[in-house]
Amino acid sequence: MSAPKAPDAVTPVHRPFRRHVFYIPGYDPIHPRRYRELYRKEGALQAKISGYTVALTPKPQADCYGWRVTSLMEAEAEAEFDVLVWSDIVRISMDGTFLSTYLHLFRTAAVYIGTGALFRLMRLRKGPIIAALYPIFFLLAQLGLAILCGFGLWKAVQLLGSGLFVDLMAAVAGLALGWAVLQWFRARDNRFFAYYLMHDYAYSARFGGANPPELEARMRAFRQEIEAALQGTADEVLVVGHSSGAHLAVSILADVLRDAPLQNGPKLAFLSLGQVVPMVSFLPKAKRLRADLQFLSEQSALTWVDVTAPGDGCAFALCDPVAVSGVAREAKIWPLVLSAAFTQTLSPARWKALRWRFFRLHFQYLCAFDRPGDYDYFRITAGPISLRDRYEGRKPSASRIEHSVSGYRDIAP
Repeated sequence: MSAPKAPDAVTPVHRPFRRHVFYIPGYDPIHPRRYRELYRKEGALQAKISGYTVALTPKPQADCYGWRVTSLMEAEAEAEFDVLVWSDIVRISMDGTFLSTYLHLFRTAAVYIGTGALFRLMRLRKGPIIAALYPIFFLLAQLGLAILCGFGLWKAVQLLGSGLFVDLMAAVAGLALGWAVLQWFRARDNRFFAYYLMHDYAYSARFGGANPPELEARMRAFRQEIEAALQGTADEVLVVGHSSGAHLAVSILADVLRDAPLQNGPKLAFLSLGQVVPMVSFLPKAKRLRADLQFLSEQSALTWVDVTAPGDGCAFALCDPVAVSGVAREAKIWPLVLSAAFTQTLSPARWKALRWRFFRLHFQYLCAFDRPGDYDYFRITAGPISLRDRYEGRKPSASRIEHSVSGYRDIAP
């Protein structure tokens, strides 16, 4: 009788690379579905250009707004996206009358000029400073035009005659026209962005660089979402902070790593895009942010890549946020500062079309590139290679700014 056959060796079950992505928007009042549609549209375009596949599917109803992605690039990968929403806080902060907007204007200007932060920021990049000064001058120009139109109509009505009734009618007509001029500009702020930018800077300046209580509460909720993902089965947990969302991510991730050092589990990665950290970290009461920048920059359990581009006039391009804030120490290992190099990664025709569309360029990091270099948002967020492995051995951009500039360098204990 023949001996029984040995059982076949168990074949390892292959599974795609799994990633959990948390996207933290900047100061943006728009509904988060905008980011899903942007990812769907631009991901399909980048896949066509680069020769890979990206497919989106909706997520079941959950506390976070998000979607799921499957891709085939170097290998198969799956990603779960959550947008960490604070647009409701932004919308509330933008509510108010014309009077409150102009009060914000003068108060914000006083904070940045009075603390010397504005003059120190001027030593970094001109683009963000122009973006910061633009709403001040444009809103004042709107006010001047409204006053001029109202005054002109007031004088014109008075030519109709004299007396109390005519004077009253002239005053009402002048005020109504002035109000109508201001309302006309405000209704078209999606083209001018003056009110939007003014409220953005005012929100940072309101507490001198400290986070408002409602934002701190939301950040604690975000931290809990990320901590839960770090207990899951993903291969990588990637936090993406765009614009103002980058400095929120710095503090959230610092809290995550202080609370519980990472054990065996998903790799933790942080991708900051188009960051404006100095606009906050240079203010006197940004002690928490400066402490978090210092702490995060020294954590070997984290991978932090900071991507900006000189062509983005709304970001502090190639400014190392830790170093320029004056809190870098010898133990600093992050971030890896890289350039998205818009003039090289966009075709000449596309660069010409986008060059003066400053706010569109500020979102280019989340979009497709005609000639992608080693930065591809969709490979990073949906591909099968972790952020650490993707940039292992990559040298930082040679033109980065690393000298200390901030006049305030004290940190929270």
